[in-house]
Amino acid sequence: MTSLLHAAYNSSQFREQGHLLIDLLADYLQNIDTQSANKWTKPAEQLHLWENDARQTNADVSSFFEMVLADSIHLHHKKYMGHQISPAAPVAALSSLLSAFLNNGMAVYEMGASASALEKIVTDIFCKVLGYSEQAGGFLTSGGTLANLTALLCARQVCGGNDIWQEGQQEKLAIMVSEEAHYCIDRAARIMGLGAEGIIKVPTDQHFMMQTNLLEDLLDKAQKQGKKVFAIIGSACSTSTGSYDDLEAIANFAEKHRIWLHIDGAHGGAAAFSQKYKYLLKGVHKANSIAIDCHKMMMVPSITTALLFRNESDSFQTFAQKAQYLWDNAEEKEWYNYGKRTLECTKLMMSIKVYSLIRTYSVQVFDDFVTTLYDLGRTFAQMISAHPKFELATSPSANIVCFRLVKNKMSQEQLNELNGAIRKNILEKGDFYIVQTAVRGKIYLRTTLMNPFTTEKELSELLHYIENLAL
Repeated sequence: MTSLLHAAYNSSQFREQGHLLIDLLADYLQNIDTQSANKWTKPAEQLHLWENDARQTNADVSSFFEMVLADSIHLHHKKYMGHQISPAAPVAALSSLLSAFLNNGMAVYEMGASASALEKIVTDIFCKVLGYSEQAGGFLTSGGTLANLTALLCARQVCGGNDIWQEGQQEKLAIMVSEEAHYCIDRAARIMGLGAEGIIKVPTDQHFMMQTNLLEDLLDKAQKQGKKVFAIIGSACSTSTGSYDDLEAIANFAEKHRIWLHIDGAHGGAAAFSQKYKYLLKGVHKANSIAIDCHKMMMVPSITTALLFRNESDSFQTFAQKAQYLWDNAEEKEWYNYGKRTLECTKLMMSIKVYSLIRTYSVQVFDDFVTTLYDLGRTFAQMISAHPKFELATSPSANIVCFRLVKNKMSQEQLNELNGAIRKNILEKGDFYIVQTAVRGKIYLRTTLMNPFTTEKELSELLHYIENLAL
């Protein structure tokens, strides 16, 4: 072995670098309020910075750690109100380091025994919270996009009319989904070969909820066009506005017509853990499957998603192929060989990140996190409604709040330009971090309140900041 390889795996150096990094991150967490939420640099400038750094050899790793920390968005900052990603809880982040270091593959039990067992424990906890029976089960996968695709592949195999995995798609298949659903549903349908005609968009009401009263007519129209609708997707909640569909009404429709109900609960599925807000998921126990991103509303580092099935046996029908070097019996429904049910072969040890939080703080920590942030969303909406210069897109159900600054005598186009310019200025200044969204032709400033330490003080400062920009 070369001296360079000895150095790369040196335990003393690892100890030194590890302590250095933990100290750096602990100081960062302690002093986060003295920093900005975001240090904006243009893409070309950022690339140039790292091109210069890449010319170094045998460089001290501490400067690398410090550079990455300085030039990243700071999710732990009270004024981070942007995308739907949790500020990682330290114990979950440490578990993520453990996972990365052990690097167990997780497709088969023997490559990750502890994490495999913990994955079953974690997903069983999820199923119980959702109100599923003991026949339920699931697994963890790499993100909501992959989870939603996997669920729809399973739905097609179970409700598509023939054994598509073996025989190929023989019918004109379609899904039904809200027009406000996340773009990954549309992408999944196209990946599956359904095409634009296989995606039936259901209009939403003034609150951006699926108009369930239209489902019967839309289904009838699809059937007359020769389409077989095999799945319907409920949003819990929609990404743009945070609106929850009426899951119980959708479930009753799906049950009546023997259609697979999948719930995209990537952001809002974690509300099931909140005693105060679990009512938003009324009817969830009737869903055939649901996806929940743990890295959104459960304090877990990216990327960890639970995909849960009302009948766990359904999850084994998604794929049916032999891999003799991985397992002996392809037909055996083994909960512990996760490669039989996931698109990943090399799968991260995601379960230890979720389990570390449950073991350390109990599932109550998820209730506290969701409830705190959903409460904050309602508080912010009240502040906006009381302010004469702002208007809401809709009253929020979750911690996603869409609003815009309005001025008299401005056209819609001018208001869009104004709010777009405000968002651009906020991004470049870096004091706050928010995003924007387009809803029915209107540009709104969009905040997702992800930090439980954000208070009314920071929210008031944001509104005042925006007012000053518009002067």
